[in-house]
Amino acid sequence: MHNKCIFQLTWDKFMRLTQWTDYTLRVLMYCASTHGRAQPVTIIEVAELYGISRSHLMKIVQQLSAQGLLETTRGRGGGIRLMRPASTVNIGAVVRSTETDFNLVECFDPLTNQCSLSDRCRLKGVLRQAIDAYLAVLDAVTLEDLIAPSPARAGGGLVSTIAPPAKRAPRSTLPSGNDR
Repeated sequence: MHNKCIFQLTWDKFMRLTQWTDYTLRVLMYCASTHGRAQPVTIIEVAELYGISRSHLMKIVQQLSAQGLLETTRGRGGGIRLMRPASTVNIGAVVRSTETDFNLVECFDPLTNQCSLSDRCRLKGVLRQAIDAYLAVLDAVTLEDLIAPSPARAGGGLVSTIAPPAKRAPRSTLPSGNDR
């Protein structure tokens, strides 16, 4: 049997944030965009805006609260607010706290690596540089940077700038080394 290197990636998994991280960033951005309004943001408000399950959002908000990013208030008139200025919330740190797996290929994990080319392959180093560059860009961005100034801000939010994403078409699979 020939032991081959498995580095076939799909576009759906390549450098793509998890849904958890996507929703985390949306909650933070929406809270930042509504900063200064009288009423705090509610989970129902965010859930309806983005079409996200309330129970899923509650878990995200609970984690953000535990990390000191959101202040939560229960009961009538309650909701969520940023606990600190948007200018101090680093997006790279948020992504690192919510993403669990930056192993793009099997050889990134020595416990599961079965690639017979590991001793001679430079792909791992190139992909590590790509991830490091990706995270370096995120490290240079704050939550405040993600909220574009707009006249709508004075009206209580930037809903138009943080609208739900359009439906995406399925992405194709990258060819493996055997398909070339």
